[in-house]
Amino acid sequence: MKAQSYKHHSRYVPLYHFIVSTILILCLAGSAWNLVKAYQHHSGRLVAAIIFGLSYSSIITLWYARSFALLAQDRAIRAEENLRHFALTGKLLDKRLRKSQIIALRFADDTEFVILAEKAATENMKADDIKKAIVNWKPDHHRI
Repeated sequence: MKAQSYKHHSRYVPLYHFIVSTILILCLAGSAWNLVKAYQHHSGRLVAAIIFGLSYSSIITLWYARSFALLAQDRAIRAEENLRHFALTGKLLDKRLRKSQIIALRFADDTEFVILAEKAATENMKADDIKKAIVNWKPDHHRI
């Protein structure tokens, strides 16, 4: 597995991110075209509408399956980083930190985590800037 860094930390699952989403978008476009043709020819409208509805609902399902999983992971990351900060300092994370900042801080090694968390809260750093500021990158291979 490739070592993670700022340049190499995002993860894509090609079958999910590229293949399935492309297939579903093409199915939606084809079913929309089929629905228009069915209305023009005054036949097969019910079947065309059902296929369009299934295609559209498949895209919605794909979207929400991804977003619900990410929300659950984000919640777990916030809890883990709060615990890590508490273990290192005896205090919970600063309430000024946004979710995106906490998620970015998870890549910081313990040696720089507390200082970077303080700096992020004080300077209201963007998540991308937090990641760029990390010197000792702690990989997260479990994020999807």
